[in-house]
Amino acid sequence: MSLRVDAPGRSTRVRRFTPAARWVHRTTAALMGVCVVTAACLYVPQLAELVGRRELVVRIHEWAGLALPVPVLAGLASRAFRADLGFLNRFGSHDRVWLRAAFRRDKRAASRPAGKFNAGQKIYAAWIAGAMLVMLGTGLMMWFTHLTPLVWRTSATFVHDWLALTIGIVLAGHIGMALGDPEARRGMRTGSVSREWAEREHPLWRP
Repeated sequence: MSLRVDAPGRSTRVRRFTPAARWVHRTTAALMGVCVVTAACLYVPQLAELVGRRELVVRIHEWAGLALPVPVLAGLASRAFRADLGFLNRFGSHDRVWLRAAFRRDKRAASRPAGKFNAGQKIYAAWIAGAMLVMLGTGLMMWFTHLTPLVWRTSATFVHDWLALTIGIVLAGHIGMALGDPEARRGMRTGSVSREWAEREHPLWRP
């Protein structure tokens, strides 16, 4: 992809995500979407009646859930993707400043310093990763009923159902924020963002 240049050695767009990172995001999003839609078809009576074929919906839900970690595990083969995970797992003093500004609803760019990922993105990534692992573990208990005692399966069902609802709410918020930032969406779609956006939203990032 060629980049336009507005000054010697300074392009108007900068590379944000590699093809590997975008593939991981898209595949994980697709699998998560299948899990959410099939879960809705299983638990909302009106949707259950409309779709029917409950056994097929259950199987699709189970296999999509089982496949959820696969894109991330495959993405570990990419050095750039591993570097992104390192950025997501590293919190600094500027992240605390970002969070304080977010709690105060201070939207000024100068009040929200961020590297490649801001504090909100880091917290979301950590939370959704943990939630996926819990959903996978509780789902396996519900799927293979002979492996655990009844009380474990009952508790797993309770956690699985309520965490699924929480994930749906959090995902809706994540999608809503993405819809409000076209340049961020473009970065995930094409791999590059405008230099102006990068300097405004992620001033500590050095691409």
